[in-house]
Amino acid sequence: MLAYNEVLPKRLIIIDDEPYEVLSAWVFRKQQRKPVNQVKLRNLKTGSMAEHTFHVSDKIEEAETETKTAVFIYSRNGEWFFHIQGKPQDRFAVSEDLIGEAAKFLTPNTEVQSLWFDDEMIQVRLPVKMDLKVQEAPPNTRGNTAQGGNKVVVLETGANLTVPMFVETGDVVRVNTESGEYVERV
Repeated sequence: MLAYNEVLPKRLIIIDDEPYEVLSAWVFRKQQRKPVNQVKLRNLKTGSMAEHTFHVSDKIEEAETETKTAVFIYSRNGEWFFHIQGKPQDRFAVSEDLIGEAAKFLTPNTEVQSLWFDDEMIQVRLPVKMDLKVQEAPPNTRGNTAQGGNKVVVLETGANLTVPMFVETGDVVRVNTESGEYVERV
């Protein structure tokens, strides 16, 4: 059990039998009153955001989660299929809404971290940086490059990405999966 002031960012807690990740926390004292902890939370199952205030007398239960390394196999009809690393026979499917924005960077045999709560997968975490091949790139055009020339290319996963002008078809680029931005050419 956590005290009200131990509920800090990146902690996983349980409120009403639902797992939440603490995004921000602010302990403050208003005039002559007892201190409180104002937190912003994200539900790990639904992704919805919430705000909650914890008082001095509150005890908060920490979520018992397990992290497993999984390998992406393929996707079909809005379902994403994975298996636990080292156990190809332990396959499981994940819905598209659970994958979210990570779907546009997944390639077969990509290792991801899966977060489990009560024997149910609740989150998929990709590596922060991934190397992806450029499938289509428009030709370079002359013109206004005062701010640095950029163009939109299509990656091997079908995702669109804004890259500098020198990137061509067949190049491998490193992408930040959290922000969805180009990092460098590999």
